[in-house]
Amino acid sequence: MGDAMKRLVAERLAYLYRGELFTVITILPLSWVGNRVFPRLQLFELSAFWMSLFLFELLLIQGAWYWYRKSRRLKKEGTSITPEPVVRRLRHCRVFNLALIVLTACAFGLDWIRFQSDFPVYGLRITLFLYVFAILEYINYFHIQLMYDNRSDVQYLIQNRRMKRSALYKDMQRLRPVV
Repeated sequence: MGDAMKRLVAERLAYLYRGELFTVITILPLSWVGNRVFPRLQLFELSAFWMSLFLFELLLIQGAWYWYRKSRRLKKEGTSITPEPVVRRLRHCRVFNLALIVLTACAFGLDWIRFQSDFPVYGLRITLFLYVFAILEYINYFHIQLMYDNRSDVQYLIQNRRMKRSALYKDMQRLRPVV
């Protein structure tokens, strides 16, 4: 990999992990403001909201860590191949994430039972949106790349007419016999 290409990859990796961290930091205050400005949403009353928020934040932190470690390795060692311990840990996180996805779905049911006729429908819609977005993040990291925000990714999509496997998925496949 030439110096110009390394610089481009390093910039891309930095963009990815900084974007994830920015979202981690900003979503909590935004949730608080939303709950204060629109108290009828009753977001903070919904167990499913807290579970969805936790799941989403956890996935973003895992993604930020993944991109940061790739970035750091590129700077220190000249390769963007993800370190094996990082891939192994994230492989274990995948199982934990799936359990959280199921538990969050159960939290929706518990909220439904708890609120019965006073169910905060608009708060549920926002919570459901957050939950679906968290599931999409999970798919984006651990299975199929869902975000195509640069020219080479879009060209791949047009030429191959199918979505790419995620970078983490490829890393896990590379280490499959090891992990």
